[in-house]
Amino acid sequence: MSEPDVQTTPDASVDGIAAELRAAVTSGLTRPRHYREQQLDGLVRMLLQNVSLWEAALADDLGKSEVEAHLSEIAFTVGEAKHARRQLWRWMLPSPVPLPLALQPALGRTVAEPLGATLVIAPWNYPLQLALGPLVGALAAGNAVVLKPSEVAPATSALLARLVPAYLDPRSVRVVTGGVPETTALLEQRWDLIFYTGNSQVARIVAAAAAKHLTPTVLELGGKSPVYVHRSADLAVAADRIAWGKWLNAGQTCVAPDHIRVDREVADELVAELRRATAEQLGDPRASPDYSRIINGAHLSRLQGLLAGGTVVTGGEADADERYFAPTILTDVDEAAPVMREEIFGPILPVLPVDGVDGFIEAMRGRDKPLALYVFARDRAVARRVERETSSGALGVNVAVAHYGAKSLPFGGVGESGTGRYHGRFSFESFSHRKAVLSKPTAIDTLRVIYPPFTELRAAVTKRIMG
Repeated sequence: MSEPDVQTTPDASVDGIAAELRAAVTSGLTRPRHYREQQLDGLVRMLLQNVSLWEAALADDLGKSEVEAHLSEIAFTVGEAKHARRQLWRWMLPSPVPLPLALQPALGRTVAEPLGATLVIAPWNYPLQLALGPLVGALAAGNAVVLKPSEVAPATSALLARLVPAYLDPRSVRVVTGGVPETTALLEQRWDLIFYTGNSQVARIVAAAAAKHLTPTVLELGGKSPVYVHRSADLAVAADRIAWGKWLNAGQTCVAPDHIRVDREVADELVAELRRATAEQLGDPRASPDYSRIINGAHLSRLQGLLAGGTVVTGGEADADERYFAPTILTDVDEAAPVMREEIFGPILPVLPVDGVDGFIEAMRGRDKPLALYVFARDRAVARRVERETSSGALGVNVAVAHYGAKSLPFGGVGESGTGRYHGRFSFESFSHRKAVLSKPTAIDTLRVIYPPFTELRAAVTKRIMG
């Protein structure tokens, strides 16, 4: 599979783009509800009227099947945009808040207002969904947006650059393509929010650039999302769900199960069930139309280097010409090996035995907090204990990855796995400023009691009502 050329936005189109788009917000263009609704409608049309083009781009970049392209990218984003369109009027309503007696009579409320010019930097692993998902929140909240798709997924990036101006208002939405120079030029400008999805190394560069302008950031990162399989789990169901979550997009998913820690007494049985589940879901993975490819040769070589950290039970085959890497299960894994220190982000699944839930929780102590953590156990006390005694961006009980599809749940990390959250209303809030509004009548000036000079009586009353 060839790796297409990267399209680059001319420098002249990047310089001053943040200030130009901020003017669209300050002019009032993006604020009306009907304008936001028009942009969300345009986004939906862009996806649905060009399905075959999106499918082809995702196949070029990642070898995605039509079904996977719809499941994880096209239909997912359409659903996110339609949900925001339906709920927007509710989200935009002022929210009344109670006030203390000392301020009465008065009315208090919070009002959501757009932050201004926002920058969305998208990754390559879900190049459509992770570009347009944050864009939904930015548009719903009334912002202007620059979308910077990943140059590592050039087919999808080029299609975004071509179609976005045809469906969304160029006065408030732009696409900038290219690599590090273009991203650097964007980060040098002052934004009102930067939304970045990717790895923690680049996130530090983004955060440092944002700090120069005191720009807030939402950082959606990754990490080593662990799975714990307790001896009480239904091992067949656990294997089916873990295999699906791991092999989806050839493991190139930020919330994919990174590795498994399983009770020692059922470890061999779980490995056997994982092999069965993999065979049932993918058959011969190389020939399966439902198994994606690695994004490029460099990432494939990196994955090959990780195999030295354990014993290959199944898989391990790779084909550089096809960017193919087989679904691979490792046992006898060295805790100090790179496969256990780095985020795998590919179809390699280490399986490590532990001594019960105590052993799993002990293994988690002192490690970076993951973007997701999964526990499989029919013993509810075990699941509750994992919930109480571990910290992660999200927790899945007897399921992996599926929480990402719930619009009512916030998605985001904690610590090294990210800051901020989005999806559904959480996206709207992340791209909004909640302005506090206090309104007080003037017919009776109840505040006079706290005006100086403070007589003995006035001082006593003031201390009492403010205490």
